[in-house]
Amino acid sequence: MKILLAVDGSPFTKKMLAYLAAHEELVAAGRHDYTALTVQAALPPRARAALSKDMVDEYYAQESAKVLEPVSKFLAQSGITVHARAEVGPAGEVIAKTAEEGKFDLIIMGTHGHGSLGKLVMGSVSTQVLANCSVPVMLIR
Repeated sequence: MKILLAVDGSPFTKKMLAYLAAHEELVAAGRHDYTALTVQAALPPRARAALSKDMVDEYYAQESAKVLEPVSKFLAQSGITVHARAEVGPAGEVIAKTAEEGKFDLIIMGTHGHGSLGKLVMGSVSTQVLANCSVPVMLIR
């Protein structure tokens, strides 16, 4: 099974990883193909214009590494090799597009668990993924 792990480095990502570790059927070595995806919000246009392309690329690489390295290390402790992937853009849309185009069988992601009012005011990455994707999504709260 191809599994996309949507990670952002938050405590909700840590809860998702703990859930994976507690469920042997999800972390059985050699049984699944894992990709950890982190999505960085695009820098504002004025900031990008003031910086060189190399500086912007380095910023995105550093921020992505802060998220992906601990995830890779955690999964390696269970004998799991994970493919790390970093993208830039609106998180919900990018996760959904990556899952569809990559023909993933499942998306697993932590959710902040905002109520209806919080979703209305702030939006929700998990809601955007669910709305834009036909791949099954497992939300860990």
